Amino acid sequence: MPVAVGTIETLGFPGVLAAADAMVKAGAVTLVSYDKSEKGRFMVSVRGKISEVNVAVAAGLEAVEKTYGAEVTAHYIIPNPNENVDTVLPIHYTSKVEEFRTF
Repeated sequence: MPVAVGTIETLGFPGVLAAADAMVKAGAVTLVSYDKSEKGRFMVSVRGKISEVNVAVAAGLEAVEKTYGAEVTAHYIIPNPNENVDTVLPIHYTSKVEEFRTF
């Protein structure tokens, strides 16, 4: 089954919190990664079917726009990431998120 990863990076914590909440509510996706980037930037990543990740990231971007003081600094969707990318980067399903996996 084609699986994608979608990531949103924001300036400030409230924006990433709003994005994460909107993404998991909008699409059948699993939140697989959250981290601090640099200089007050935070990132969140979700995985799921390509169509669901597209919907989820769009909802996350809209939520950040509505959050006071928040700003999207970057976002990206990768359909069918190579297994090397999946192994090296923190975007894989872990035991902590396995119970929330959507498929």
